[in-house]
Amino acid sequence: MDKRSFLKSAGLLGLASLIDPGRLSGLVDSAAGVPPAELASNEYFWKEVRAGYTLKPDYINLENGYYCILPQQTLEGLIRHVRKINYEGSYYMRTVQFENKKAMAAKLAALAGCPAGELIITRNTTESLDMIIGGLDWKQGDEAVMAEQDYPAMLNMFRLVAARYGVVNKIISVPINPVSDDEIINLYAGAITEKTKLLMICHMINITGQILPVRKICDMAHSRGVQVMVDGAHAFGHFRFTIPELDCDYYGSSLHKWLSVPLGSGILWVKKENIRKIWPLIASGETDPDNILRLNHTGTHPVYTDLTVSEALDYYNMLGPERKEKRLRYLQHYWTGRVRNMPHIIINTPEDPARSCAIANVGVKGLKPGELGDILLKKYRIHSAPIDGANVHGCRITPNVYTSVEELDILVNALTGLS
Repeated sequence: MDKRSFLKSAGLLGLASLIDPGRLSGLVDSAAGVPPAELASNEYFWKEVRAGYTLKPDYINLENGYYCILPQQTLEGLIRHVRKINYEGSYYMRTVQFENKKAMAAKLAALAGCPAGELIITRNTTESLDMIIGGLDWKQGDEAVMAEQDYPAMLNMFRLVAARYGVVNKIISVPINPVSDDEIINLYAGAITEKTKLLMICHMINITGQILPVRKICDMAHSRGVQVMVDGAHAFGHFRFTIPELDCDYYGSSLHKWLSVPLGSGILWVKKENIRKIWPLIASGETDPDNILRLNHTGTHPVYTDLTVSEALDYYNMLGPERKEKRLRYLQHYWTGRVRNMPHIIINTPEDPARSCAIANVGVKGLKPGELGDILLKKYRIHSAPIDGANVHGCRITPNVYTSVEELDILVNALTGLS
């Protein structure tokens, strides 16, 4: 698509009009014949997508890994749901609350490619995976394998079951630049013994953005009789996959990250035959041990967040999963490719495009991560996430679909000037 043709079709939409889902649909239709890999670098298209967000002008937000803000049309959907539930009050809660939540879970299961009866909506990845860690029937001397780069909340839960049940936690360290998948697989394999009960792995390591070879690790672990729990906090809605193709046993993710559902929304997937093995976090009235709803009781909660899953999925599907993935990968390589070979720069993310997507981590020699983060924010108005631990020392840089290359140019110029 050339500049003139695109502006003629997309420019009619108006840069401030993408609150209306029909406007986004028109934008996408105007680019229907453009391959996603080509569209990834078309700044005219992505400028129109950016117009569908309300962005705070005080800083450049390159910390979307914690929480991806909602596009305006999803935010408007959330507000409508809040008004409806406030209007109906306990009538809504006592009539269709659970039916609607189940319907939203079914929509998410369709995206995940799994049966609806294996997936529930939780509040976040921590709740999902801590339910598995705390809900397994541990015996003294049982072993669990994990990495020091795993998320602290889950590592803390493993420490808790170690203290409570006498579980032995074996911790490996994932290399930042593995020479092959086998290097990673062998690290996990080397920690497994006949006492190993559960192996936890990240789908995407949150502090570096490295994507792990999940299926290969699962195949290895299953060949040795070990179950695998996957932390997919940063994967779902970020890049394309289905849960069944991973062949893991448990999978958790946070929807308020890359799917841009409002804060406080996640998923837990449990392979059907494993549901009865887990004690729920909070006791439920459901008595069927094979019904995953037995694990889904949380008491009264903000149900409008559940309902907004529908708008978030509509936006994600309308924009297009492949278009989104290609753009995110393009943005990351746009800036890392310009600084990776500078002598004062340390990139804590693999260069291989298949091993990362939007997230990358950068360090500057002679600067602590906190110092680098302060410079980026105070001097260049760039909001990032300093990371200093687990063999990773740098700032996590996480663009989103609304991020412009002009903003990334500011980052590149900032890093270049720190030599």
